Amino acid sequence: MTFYISKIFWLLAQPLSLALLFLLAGLIAGLLRWNRLRTWASVTSALVLFLTLFTSTGAVLLQVLEDRIARAELPAGGPACIITLGGGFESEVVAARGGFEMTQAGDRFVETLRLAQQFPQARILISGGDGSLSGAYKGDAVVGARFLEAFGVPATRLIRETESRDTFENAGNTQALLAANGLERCLLVTSAFHMPRSVGLFRKLGLDVLPWPTDYRTTSRASLALDLTQPSTNSQLMTTALREWTGLLFYYLAGRTHALFPQ
Repeated sequence: MTFYISKIFWLLAQPLSLALLFLLAGLIAGLLRWNRLRTWASVTSALVLFLTLFTSTGAVLLQVLEDRIARAELPAGGPACIITLGGGFESEVVAARGGFEMTQAGDRFVETLRLAQQFPQARILISGGDGSLSGAYKGDAVVGARFLEAFGVPATRLIRETESRDTFENAGNTQALLAANGLERCLLVTSAFHMPRSVGLFRKLGLDVLPWPTDYRTTSRASLALDLTQPSTNSQLMTTALREWTGLLFYYLAGRTHALFPQ
């Protein structure tokens, strides 16, 4: 139930949805002649749109997340195992067209492939089921394993965790598989902005993982400023940043992590 609630909540709480909700509230208030509420709602809607589309606020918020956790030092001889969190494939497109259509987070699997080739002794655990509301698609554990095998990684090196629908389930389900296979001190590969929340969850479960962030989306030099050149990109950055910050807050309040902003 928590999974579905979180999905519906974020559908309504992301910036462009909020702007639309405030706009609708303003229109309704205008029809009812609640002029003060109409003005407040309209101004709020415009402010949300302005910050989201025409400033670098999203880049700055995302940059803070990306800069939080650096890559760990590799153990002597390389890692015994690599954990890769799902989210790198367009499940609906793959189901319709086949192949390996990637999302922006596809770097997670490109980097995993590079590591797999560099450290041929390492086992690879891919964690990711179908995170859609419909549950009608193959998750990244299935597609990601097929991707790695297509580039020469033997199936015997792969462990598939196919049931998780979000990061919380990623961590819990992975814990059981690591124990069953006698694996520890694994590299954790996920997007840099997603690393604080992921590390927090794994540490709460007592799993000592070595962070290996990838999929950076900021330059680490962003500062608050007007940016009229790329509203669609600004919107994507703001949406991603707010979703991750909201996830950090929710997981901390729910007791799923020890710290609000793990490091």
